[in-house]
This record gives sequence, structure tokens and C-alpha cells, in this order.
Amino acid sequence: MSNAFSVIEPDWNAIDPADIVQPPHLESDEILIVPTQLGELRMSISNYGLRIQSADDNQAAYGMLTATPKNESLTLSGDNDKYCVTGGQYRLELCASPLHFKLYKGETLVQQSATDGHFVRQHRLPPFAKTDAGWLISLELGYDEAVYGLGEKWAKLDKRGQLIRSYNHDALGVNAEKSYKNTPYAWSPDGWNLFVHTTSPVTHGVGYALWSQRAYVCLVEDSLLDMFLYHEDTPANSIHTYSQLTGFAPTPPTWSLGVILSKAYYKDAEELLAVAREVREKEMPCDVITLDGRAWQDTDTRFAFEWDPSRYADPKPVIDELKALGFKICVWEYPMISVKNPLFKKAAEKGWLIKDKRTGKAYRYQWDLSPFGEVLTPLPDSGILDFTHPEAYEFWRESHKPLFDLGIDMIKADFGEQLEDDNMLSYSGDSGNRLHNVYSMLYNRCVYEAAEKYCKTGPFLFSRSAWTGSQRYPSQWGGDPQADWQGLAASIRGSLSWGLSGGPFFATDIGGFYKDTRDAELYVRWTQASVFSAHMRLHGIGPREPWSYGEAASAAVFEAIKLRYQLIPYLQKVAKQATETGLPVQRAMVLAFPDEPLSHGFEQQFMCGDDLLVVPCVVPGGKLKYYLPKGEWVRFGSEEVVSGGVYREETLALNDIAVFAKKGSRIELGPDVQHTDMDMSNVTLWPAQ
Repeated sequence: MSNAFSVIEPDWNAIDPADIVQPPHLESDEILIVPTQLGELRMSISNYGLRIQSADDNQAAYGMLTATPKNESLTLSGDNDKYCVTGGQYRLELCASPLHFKLYKGETLVQQSATDGHFVRQHRLPPFAKTDAGWLISLELGYDEAVYGLGEKWAKLDKRGQLIRSYNHDALGVNAEKSYKNTPYAWSPDGWNLFVHTTSPVTHGVGYALWSQRAYVCLVEDSLLDMFLYHEDTPANSIHTYSQLTGFAPTPPTWSLGVILSKAYYKDAEELLAVAREVREKEMPCDVITLDGRAWQDTDTRFAFEWDPSRYADPKPVIDELKALGFKICVWEYPMISVKNPLFKKAAEKGWLIKDKRTGKAYRYQWDLSPFGEVLTPLPDSGILDFTHPEAYEFWRESHKPLFDLGIDMIKADFGEQLEDDNMLSYSGDSGNRLHNVYSMLYNRCVYEAAEKYCKTGPFLFSRSAWTGSQRYPSQWGGDPQADWQGLAASIRGSLSWGLSGGPFFATDIGGFYKDTRDAELYVRWTQASVFSAHMRLHGIGPREPWSYGEAASAAVFEAIKLRYQLIPYLQKVAKQATETGLPVQRAMVLAFPDEPLSHGFEQQFMCGDDLLVVPCVVPGGKLKYYLPKGEWVRFGSEEVVSGGVYREETLALNDIAVFAKKGSRIELGPDVQHTDMDMSNVTLWPAQ
């Protein structure tokens, strides 16, 4: 399959399914060998359920897993065409021709091979097969079974009926299937969980009608196979188990929970300082200001950790003034070096850049700027840093030290989706397709480790692209949404989808990134929704300061930002819970209320932590449609008690929000402050009792 996502209808009848060609046998107490005409499969059962691997699985793991499964002792029985394997709580039933299975946990059927049949075949879809495109596995879906996860996606949270490709891509506009952050991890409210441990792209036909409405077809685009299939009783436990296997996020520093102010870009020190001074003069709560994109680097020679001498001959006085004003400072980077920078030659000679198989020299990445029109300045060819090379990794990590020593607090790690050509070769021996996705995780890890080592105010990161394991290096943001109402709605879905995929922390570009029409109402509603996200960043091509949208919008946004800072004590607890459980700050209804199926279809509303239900306004005019789960709820900011279990509609004034707390909960509210380094010890409780 090409890197560009194209829909191809396989010739199912021409695909030979795997057969068991010799009796399965125990290689050891813990490993079952299943001989097929496609090679041996290794099966084991652990605290992470059933694991199926191709016997030749020798790919570099790159540290995607943080836990070692504790394999159970296995018992094998049966003969001829049917075999039974038991281990711990699980029982696996195998049939030989074609190879298909049923997996049980206790008496519960976890999953089984798809049963979509033909007149002439037991299985229309091959239960297991190996094609030119990679390994193919087909699983059964119930007639109305929902499926969630699979990374940051912009469409319906329930992936049933969708064709999803786990392949990191610049998702400009957040309006298509393409996304920056992918994880080949899916789960069902019925309890089964599928995780493909791979660096390679994976295509998921989730009850996709052109293939089969009753099957989950998983195509691992690699000659190697490594997959986990396990069962948990609740969605929260499902995500917790996945997080145990792939890693929990650390707790982000408190200042990161404050407002991050940015645009692409403050052109020079004078503009940057003027905005920072105005923020404080107008008493806008804000913790971080950002030097984005071209703000501190020369376009022709980026990226090389160098301040553009024409604008920042000496950046220290600028940094010192921002610090004196109470700001943390974020700077932008990407993992590429312009051929016009002397560092390119040095890095190429040392073998620190991705190589071109055809020449043996550093690969020269050519930018395709056609999607960006006049938004981006033409960029020269660039080399791509090879994070699989230990020296290159160390060089990049250590190159951050002068920035942190200067007083920088946070890195915005942009891009990371450019390994798209199989002519690209890494130091590890992997190329193009196999390294493409995990490259972002290696990039995230390197920059986060630099912050851990050198940042004086606590490690924190914003990354655009991510893969399995990237959740360990918080946080992620949702790329470049179009500045319209659909961009807002899609950004909320992206945040919730990432949360359903094991990513607890997320932010969006408040106001939208591009095609800015200065829609004041949209800006207000985007800000209000983001008050209840893990992190909160005002960002776009144009200015995102509240007063740039007019008096009424500015007043409403100031009110929302003030609320954000009052909620920081609550958000601190929610963030700590996320690091312990894997639960996201923003929780889709299916995750928060698994036993209330009526709520699951309301995919725009969400829980912030355990106690606050948020109904964002995603259409003009303040119109809302929402569902409060059963029980009693208190409207935030009032004493009004509202009964749940019913569908509601209402219209909000511009400065109003629809947020509800579970009756009986107590929300800690902090004082009014301009930034989080101020005294925040005066905490009150709402509702007051």
C-alpha cells in the first residue's frame, strides 16, 4: 500500500488463508508454536491476554513497551483439526483449516475470527493471511458493536464503519482521515482490546462496508506480526491495561496548566515584548508566551538551535524581561536541518542524518508547499535527523542545554512526519515505512529528555506527531485546524479520540490555525471549550490576543480564562489521576458512562475529570443539544439542580457556558491570579455548603 491513503478493495477470494500444517506444540511451558504454510506463529498468554507473533520477529522495538508481559504456563490439548490452549484466566480454541480461533477469559468470549462466510467457503475473509501488503487478521464484530481508539481522529469517535490507517501525516485542516497522532490500539465497550505492537502502518477496516460490515479487518503493513488481544470489564480498565503496557505519562508542571499564548509568528523582539507587556497591562492571566516557527530562526538555515542574529543578536535581555513579567517561554523546533546551514555538512559527515539508499549520502528532503499556498515561505532542502543513531540522538538532546540555560522553559516539537520514502535509511537499518511512525516517538522522547535534564522549571513538551509510547512525553496538540466551526468540532473529537487511545493530555489551536475570518463568536466558544482541556493554547496565523476580536468577545474570553485559573487546583488533581490510571483529562461519554448507552452518541460533550460535564457550543448562535446522564447535576457557577436522564436543548448567551457538576461533588477553586507563580494557596469549594 502506498503512503498516500487510497482505498483498495482486496480480491478476498484470491487470498490464501493460513492453515495449520503440523500439530501445534509447546516450545516451552510458556510458548505455543503454531506451524502454518506462511511460517510459524508464536503464541503466549500473559497478564496482557493473548499475544501472537510471527516467529521471525526481530525488528527493533524502540522502547514502545514499558512492561514485560508475565507469561503464564500453558496447557495444550486436542488433536487433528481442533486444539485448546489454557493459561491463567484465558482459554484459546484453535481450528486448523483455515486457521481460526476463539479466545475466552473465564467463560466470557473475548473475540473470535470473523465468521462472514461464502457459499463455498467457511470464511469470506481470511482469518489469518499474509499478503504482499503484510499480515491480515479478521475479527468478528457484533451487529451493533462500537469500536473506539485508533489515535487522534477527527470524525465520529465510534470507528464502526470507518476505514482507518495508522500512519502519521500532516493533517492540515483536521478535516480528513489523515491525522498526526496514531496508535494501532482499538477497544470495544464489549470488553475486547486489540493492540498491534509495530512501528509500521496498520490499516483497520472497522466494519467497513466495502470489505465487511460484520468484521474488523486489520492489515499490518509489514512482514512481521506482533499483536495483543485482551479483555477488561470497563473502558477505564482497558485504557489502564494499555497504559501499563506502553507507559503512563508523568505529571506536567503546574505552569503548563495555565494559558499559553502564541501566534505564527511574533516577527521580532519588539513585537514579542509589546504583546507580553500588553498582556500584563490588561491583566490577562497567562503563563507562557511562544516564539513560534520563524520567530527566532532564519527560514533558510533552520533548524540549528541558533537565534537569528538579525533579530536577536543577544536574546538574553529579551528573555530576562519576559521572565521579569512572569512568563515562561516556549520556542519552536523541528527535527530537520537546512542544507544551507553549515551544520548540515557536519551532521552528514558524521552519519547523523537519514541516508538515501540510492546514493549512500544524506537524504535531501524536498518540501511540498502546494497545500500551504502563501502561508509558508519557500523552504530549502533539508536533512532529517536520525534519532536511531546514538550520537545523533545525544547531539540533539544536548543541543537544548544552552536554550534551557538561557531561561527557555518549553519546546514546541513540530513536524516529525517526513520519513515517507523507502529510499530513506536509518542507522538502525529500518527505512521509510517501518520507521515512519515510531520516528515521532523517538523525537518526542529525545526533546523531553532534554527538558528533564536541563529545564529549571520542570519538563514539558508540545508535540504535533505521536505514536504508541508518545503519551509518556506530554503533551500533544492537535495540529492545524481550519478556523471555522467545523474545525472546532473536529478538534474536540480529535482530543477525545486521542484520550480514548491512551493519550491523557491534549490541546488545540484556540481560534483555529488558518483561514482566519476573525469570527469573534467562534473564538469565544473555542476558548470556553478549551478551559476544560488538559492544556490551553491561544494560537493561529493571526493574532490570538482577546482584545483583537473586539470588546464583547474580549470580555467573554477574559471571563473564561479567569475560570481556567480558578480550576487549576481541580485540574492538578485530574492530571495526577491521569498519570496513575491513563485516563484522559477530557473523557468521552462512552468512557465516563459506559453503562449509559444513551449518552454515547453525544460525542461533542465530555467529562473533565470525574466531576465536571462540559457541553461545548460548536455552532453559531449559542445553540446546544445535549444529554445529562442519570442522577442530579448542579449547573456550574450556580445552585441550580438539574435532573439527568433526559435530552435537552438551550441557547447560550455569548459569555455563558454549559457545565454541570455531579450533585455531591465539591470542586476546588483557586484565587484570581495572573500566572501560576503567584500565591494560589487560597482555595475555596464549590458548591458552597
